[in-house]
Amino acid sequence: QVQLVESGGGLVQAGGSLRLSCIASGRTFSIGAMGWFRQAPGKERDFVAAIIWSGSRTYYADSVKGRFTISKDNAKNTVYLQMNSLKPEDTADYYCAAEGSTVLSTKAVGYDYWGQGTQVTVSS
Repeated sequence: QVQLVESGGGLVQAGGSLRLSCIASGRTFSIGAMGWFRQAPGKERDFVAAIIWSGSRTYYADSVKGRFTISKDNAKNTVYLQMNSLKPEDTADYYCAAEGSTVLSTKAVGYDYWGQGTQVTVSS
């Protein structure tokens, strides 16, 4: 089992920045990749970004490319999501997820473990 705990959400004005963190614990050696997803009220959970756990390859949704950056610190078992130039449409609950493979899946079903989520609200 892998446990994931997100933090760093909050309220920010449009154009501002936030950094989300996700700490992994448990069987972290089984992690192949980590991802961030987001879900706005009444909408599906959408892929945001993913990173290989033991490498550097990353992948981003088109909607956040150039504004968001995913990174990690393996020594701290932590993955980050730096979000810049935030827009009101970025408002959602953000979830950290882990998968055992290294395919950088963009589908929620591809991930085995999930955090509880952290809320991000961007005001206009």
